[in-house]
Amino acid sequence: MKLFPCGHATHPQWRMAAGLVLAQLQAQMALPDYAQQPRLGLLYITDHFAAEAQALLDHLRQSLPGVTDWAGTVGIGVAVNNAEYFDEPAIALMLCDLTPAQYRVFSGVSPLPAGWADAALVHADPHTPDLTELIGEMAARTQQGYLFGGLSASRTRSLQFAVRAEDAGGPEVHGGVIEGGMSGVAFAPGVSLVSRVTQGCQPMAPEREITQADGHVVLALAGEPALDVMLSDLDIRLSEPQKAIAVVRSTLVGLSAAGQSGVGRTGHFGHDVRVRHIIGLDPMRHGVAIAENLQAGMRLTFCRRDAQAARADLVRVCAEIREELEPDMLSIEAIQALSDDPLPTAPTAGQRMAGAVYVSCTGRGGPHFGGPSAELQIIRHALGDVPLVGFFAAGEIARNQLYGYTGVLTVFTTA
Repeated sequence: MKLFPCGHATHPQWRMAAGLVLAQLQAQMALPDYAQQPRLGLLYITDHFAAEAQALLDHLRQSLPGVTDWAGTVGIGVAVNNAEYFDEPAIALMLCDLTPAQYRVFSGVSPLPAGWADAALVHADPHTPDLTELIGEMAARTQQGYLFGGLSASRTRSLQFAVRAEDAGGPEVHGGVIEGGMSGVAFAPGVSLVSRVTQGCQPMAPEREITQADGHVVLALAGEPALDVMLSDLDIRLSEPQKAIAVVRSTLVGLSAAGQSGVGRTGHFGHDVRVRHIIGLDPMRHGVAIAENLQAGMRLTFCRRDAQAARADLVRVCAEIREELEPDMLSIEAIQALSDDPLPTAPTAGQRMAGAVYVSCTGRGGPHFGGPSAELQIIRHALGDVPLVGFFAAGEIARNQLYGYTGVLTVFTTA
């Protein structure tokens, strides 16, 4: 497996942007370290080009006849190595050096056979009914139970790209732009992946068990009225409403399943924690309303998103990936930053990165990290000049969970 050719560009006209991307890809494919005959294209566009998605895909397929299979989606922004294109017309395309036996593009009209794959890159429409259950069912179809990806984010069409060449004569070969449901690429056991989730939130209070809940409202934490616990943890009072409202609006909660601690030994959230908004207060019942269906036994931690916490957690997950690839080359500080998160597939020492996919929340991006493209620059500084594409999503998918406010970084490795 050689380096994955990768191109990206912004331009008001999609044909011009596509031309710039194609020129980059063709130049890279002429280099000895890059794949010369890749078959799989991962295509991400911003919603500025959503109306022209079919024409754009047709143009790229005609210009790259050797690339037979395609997957991707639309985002408010797209991500590439060292840069992000946010709220502007842009294209990001990476061509993966994989054999036909190593991957399979799937969609609603070309389902993924159960047990065929080890892991899968998934794109989904956020308006799909029972999406959480669908994600769990899709994860169960993989041997490792591992998905990575995100929900399409668009102010116009929420679309996905899915072209599987083996479906000769099928609608996907002739079209390839779909709306609704779920699609993506499944990878066979021989494809080595390293994946990490960065929450970007820092716990600011002890973790407690939800001892009473009613739908979206947590009524008691560790046997105490939930609203009273929150007011104490956040050091606010309802008698000072303006201050209290400002603090609550900047506070989130981290939720983990019953019997599972969401905070690791380093004080960071583990990969199974789902970060959710506080959506209201219930003074009559001394409850706190959360944007999640709650059950007694779940564990809850009040947390906060800020630039410092987000940068530190992103550096941590990049250090973990480097540790998997180069365990003898990390500093003591980086090793100490490692979390408790297990990997679904662990490559051996001496492997290198052929390409990467990064899916981040639309609520993150450069400004949240201190400046334009700062989030991607942190990854570039940590991982080096690895080919990378991705998008800013309306929700992030990792393992069998749907997250919010996170980044999911997945690296393809090769010996």
